[in-house]
Amino acid sequence: MSQHVVSALVENRAGTLSRVSGLFSRRGFNIDSLTVGETDDPTVSRMTIAINGTGQKSDKRILEQIVKQLGKLVDVIAVRELEGESCLRREIMLVKIGADEKTRPAVMEITGIFRGRVVDVSPETITVEATGSTEKLNGLLLLLRPYGILEMARTGMVALERGSKILKV
Repeated sequence: MSQHVVSALVENRAGTLSRVSGLFSRRGFNIDSLTVGETDDPTVSRMTIAINGTGQKSDKRILEQIVKQLGKLVDVIAVRELEGESCLRREIMLVKIGADEKTRPAVMEITGIFRGRVVDVSPETITVEATGSTEKLNGLLLLLRPYGILEMARTGMVALERGSKILKV
């Protein structure tokens, strides 16, 4: 499967999210993550949509059509697919792990290796925060899993193009 990231600037109003996500579902693409947040202009939001295709050659063609159709929606100001290494991709994760006084140092060491930080501690748990690529966060989870993951929350991906290229209003 191939992962694609679409970035869109949209008008910040009710119904926009539904119209945008509907285009993907009608074309048979499952949205892996959809992150929406206000930009420096409170009337404009940025949507970052991460989707996995089937891995077939037709994926690229269908995705190009979706991007064109998104561009035609009234609420969409600008839209672009962000290609692989030409963009920065990050997400934030909070993980609550079962950790007593014996296992807490190991959990803290693993968290430090991944440049995460401890944000809460109780007698039976430790909660860590980590930011990075999806692969990095999955690696951290793999090492924390033996200690017992009690709860987890992830933001979904946010992405911007590298360099001076910008998606303009």
